Amino acid sequence: MKIKQYQVDAFASRVFQGNPAAVCPLKAWLKDDVLQAIAGENNLSETAFFVPIERGFHLRWFTPVAEVDLCGHATLASAHVLFEILNYPERLIEFETRGGKLVVERKDGLLAMDFPARTLKSCSPSTALIEGLGRHPVEVLISDDYVAVFESEADVRGLSPDFAKLNQVDLRGVCVTAPGVNADFVSRFFAPKLGVPEDPVTGSAHCELAPYWASRLGKSTLRAFQASRRGGEISCALRGDRVILSGKAVTFMEAEIDIGT
Repeated sequence: MKIKQYQVDAFASRVFQGNPAAVCPLKAWLKDDVLQAIAGENNLSETAFFVPIERGFHLRWFTPVAEVDLCGHATLASAHVLFEILNYPERLIEFETRGGKLVVERKDGLLAMDFPARTLKSCSPSTALIEGLGRHPVEVLISDDYVAVFESEADVRGLSPDFAKLNQVDLRGVCVTAPGVNADFVSRFFAPKLGVPEDPVTGSAHCELAPYWASRLGKSTLRAFQASRRGGEISCALRGDRVILSGKAVTFMEAEIDIGT
């Protein structure tokens, strides 16, 4: 059995930037172990699969080791494939996911994703978290992930995490953030327990970061930069209990994979 697969650099205006995701359009669902095996074979931070339903598409995301509830960059990549390669005719795409209904819209040359906002709460950091980061943040907050806030962009860029230690934390991952020099805020994201030591650009983490920085900076529209080696730009707009995350995407590769009978 052969299926089409596309590799897309999300939150990027040219290839070799942003976060690469594999996207597999399907007519019907394959078995879960096959989906996971494809994601493991790709060894990218996310592989997305979607199937058409009565209204829109059912979308799922897999890291090399597990299915996840929410993924921004692979949603952006999936919308890019539908709009730019498969010629989806509508202005909006509705995705049904484990994280709820998500909507992606083509707007002003960007793909704008409507995601749920996440509220952060203060917490006491574990020894594994502090030792994993290698230095003490100004504060540590918690939602779907731990969010460690530092004083400066240089602090964030200068971290050399101990991934064995961060693998011991009890949440999905660890996001580090600080005020930016050429952006409103910067971040990095580590998720070794999901097989992703450092994610190049993490859309879902900005569901946590955007509300925090909007409150701290007193503005509802923000420019974010994820300071990984590849780097990626995300435009964030807070709309009540929703966050609009916008960015570009480019196709790196079109392929056909053979999964046997």
